[in-house]
Amino acid sequence: MKKKGKFFLDPPKVLVTGFALIIVLGAFLLTLPVATKDGEGLSWINALFTSTSATCVTGLVVVDTGTTFTIYGQLVILALIQVGGLGFMTFATLFAFILGKRISLKERILLQESLNNVSIEGIVKLVKRILVFTLVFEFLGGLLLAIRFSFDMPLSRAIYFGFFHAISNFNNAGFDLMGEFRSLTGYVDDPLVTLVVCTLIVFGGIGFIVINELYEYRHTKRFSLHTKVVLITTSVLLVASTIIVFILEFNNTKTLQPLSWSGKFLASLFQSVTPRTAGANTLNIPDLTQTTLFFTIFLMFIGASPGSTGGGIKTTTFATLIGAVWSQIRGKEDVNFFRRKVTYDVIYKSLTVTSIGLFIVFVVAMLLTITEPGKEFLMILFETVSAFGTVGLSMGLTPDLSPIGRIIIVLTMFAGRVGPLTIAFAITLRRQGDPFHYPKGKIMIG
Repeated sequence: MKKKGKFFLDPPKVLVTGFALIIVLGAFLLTLPVATKDGEGLSWINALFTSTSATCVTGLVVVDTGTTFTIYGQLVILALIQVGGLGFMTFATLFAFILGKRISLKERILLQESLNNVSIEGIVKLVKRILVFTLVFEFLGGLLLAIRFSFDMPLSRAIYFGFFHAISNFNNAGFDLMGEFRSLTGYVDDPLVTLVVCTLIVFGGIGFIVINELYEYRHTKRFSLHTKVVLITTSVLLVASTIIVFILEFNNTKTLQPLSWSGKFLASLFQSVTPRTAGANTLNIPDLTQTTLFFTIFLMFIGASPGSTGGGIKTTTFATLIGAVWSQIRGKEDVNFFRRKVTYDVIYKSLTVTSIGLFIVFVVAMLLTITEPGKEFLMILFETVSAFGTVGLSMGLTPDLSPIGRIIIVLTMFAGRVGPLTIAFAITLRRQGDPFHYPKGKIMIG
């Protein structure tokens, strides 16, 4: 549509277009000979896949990051992770701050949409704090990891590895430099690496709005309903999934069985945290039992929380649906959390996001069974949900994908990062209220 002779894009269209342009630019930079150690650069399809995975903070890779890319290539990936994790609008605002430019109303609306905030009030202040929070978490995480890695490698390399993995995991990207697709399996029972990375993943995944309210709690002494739901849902999922993984893998000789009790706990904790769209792993994913793999798919589909660096349908969506089901079972008309009623538009939106997500997973998995003949369905489903949830965990299918399969996963990662609802709004006309309402009708359900 046009406005005063100029093309005007709704916020969803701007976000979808912006992410797409960043991905194309990143892919071009990774095709340059200087990006890879063999001096040939990546093929266009592999560069597009890697750029999409980094910008959409997924972590699925078709080539090993540590052994394929030069320092230049790795820094390109790291920049894409940072821009993709925080959102290009956040970085655009940062440059506006540096140049002393005033943030316009249109830019504030774009920021609101990008951060999934409920209003534009205080949005610029929130962006400033997001930048500070990010700097603090990534610096402290990088410092602690660098100290630990310094015992295993030269100091300069340890510092580089420490900050690369801190930025990657705070943004829930899951890219690593360990080589040979090993991720962090060499530190499966290391308490410092496990706890630092888990902390980065959790705080990167609960959302900046929640982090900001945690920061302000000493003054306000209260949390919004959104923050309460995120914290409770996240805590329940982390505790429950740690216990479930511990039980399911306890006697698995390829995973937990050889470890000490503390090692079993740390590995179970990490494996419960990383499906929340992080992608790093300390246990070899193909070695997990089928039950654990299927449970991991469930966690990956839920994903992180709104306004975070993660993907999935989001914890609040999951909590809202559970609340709606529970209210129906109890014969209640309203969905209530903490003595607050959840509005029907939130319930409808949760149902829409989940339905679109399930539809995407169903279609992509079906297509991959065609393009990747002979592969186990569980492996295909795992890779599909990992891409949609921008997780990055893999059973080993991604490097062996056909060219068409790689394009399908690229589109899935893009849809998962931008958000199914945002894409739906971007490709449809501007939303309008119904001019009239039809008489009520009844449909039998169940």
